[in-house]
Amino acid sequence: MARQRWQRWVSLLLLLLLTSWGIITGSSLYRGAQRPNPDAILMLGGSIRREMYLAEQVAQGLSQPILISRGSPDPCIRRLFEQAAAPLNQVWLETCAFSTFDNFRYSLPTLQSWGVRRVRVVTSGTHVIRARWLGRIMLGGHGIWVEMVSVPEQGVPGNQERPLKTALDLLRGLGWVVISQVYNPPCASLAPLSAVDMALWDRLTYTCEHQGQLD
Repeated sequence: MARQRWQRWVSLLLLLLLTSWGIITGSSLYRGAQRPNPDAILMLGGSIRREMYLAEQVAQGLSQPILISRGSPDPCIRRLFEQAAAPLNQVWLETCAFSTFDNFRYSLPTLQSWGVRRVRVVTSGTHVIRARWLGRIMLGGHGIWVEMVSVPEQGVPGNQERPLKTALDLLRGLGWVVISQVYNPPCASLAPLSAVDMALWDRLTYTCEHQGQLD
């Protein structure tokens, strides 16, 4: 009897926690969906075309904070923004991610610290389906509404889609949503674009994608 009573209380507690989480998350998603503009921009690495697009947008007046998750080499990004006469102080670089799953996992702590409720995710057309679903699962599970922007590509971008890879990422994302409610360490390598030391990089060897026309 005591064991059954204990199991019943545990079940009720879990039900209460899940219900509370669902209400809070759903309410946050609704508020994010109603916002006319995103609170921040998240760019997923994979092609310099995406950074070129963002540099142009910032030069034209885009004012939201921007997080670039594992994009082109740091000096290439800085040179693109300087070439477009775009301000640097609203752009942050995260270099921990090595996959789309990582892009969202490591971006979440930063977006939360910025108080983001609606985020615009920038990627390419070949990558947008997997990125959309992972974003809705991994960021949506924390109350952040996700909207997508697809940047036109030339050639073949780094993100190649395979059904099995997409399915595995979605399953991993679902499991991560549960764990990340209590444990989600931030990326240890996060820095503003303005802090990229070009004098140091000019003494080193680095390569930028030729489409950036930075040679």
